[in-house]
Amino acid sequence: MMIDTGSLIALGFALAIAVAVPGPGIAAVIARALKSGLKTTCFMIPGIILGDLVYLTLAVFGLALIAQTFATLFLILKIAGALYLAYLAWTFWTAPIADFTVKDTRDKDESPFRVFLSALLITLGNPKPIAFYMALLPTFVDLQAVTLVGYFELVALMIVTIGGIVFAYAALADRMRAIFRRPGPQRIMQRSAAAVMAGAAVSIATR
Repeated sequence: MMIDTGSLIALGFALAIAVAVPGPGIAAVIARALKSGLKTTCFMIPGIILGDLVYLTLAVFGLALIAQTFATLFLILKIAGALYLAYLAWTFWTAPIADFTVKDTRDKDESPFRVFLSALLITLGNPKPIAFYMALLPTFVDLQAVTLVGYFELVALMIVTIGGIVFAYAALADRMRAIFRRPGPQRIMQRSAAAVMAGAAVSIATR
């Protein structure tokens, strides 16, 4: 059975607002785009989507009890995500100016998998998607009536909404890099990206 179109539209708007409101995930995307450009930052998008998919699946298939049972595991993921963001903030802050050119560049240790994994850890440790899928999703969709077809409808809605908004943030941040061509502005960009990463780390760790 397919989910009612009206419910999907309402859910899509709610999800779009939740994603668009800047949080640790968006902060990390902006900082990454400022530092490395759009091409590298795009590897964060599937990581963020996969993290949301985990919580969507837990909610739809009634696995909230399992999530509570493994609360310690989620706490570890939360701490790991915060620590990784703090590490990135330090590397952004201390990196030489030469690393922050306005063209798409990638650090030696900045493999696509590492960028993807960082986004996944940040999302799994972020309280915002947990609250959305465990608390708000049931107000839009009767989860007990969701069939496999309905589940894939939700997955498709999530991929399009999250992917589109995150890409838009990354693209806008990437365009801003063109402003920072001289060493002084580049240093400001570098320190700003580090500050955003550090703020996201604190946000995850303290929630």
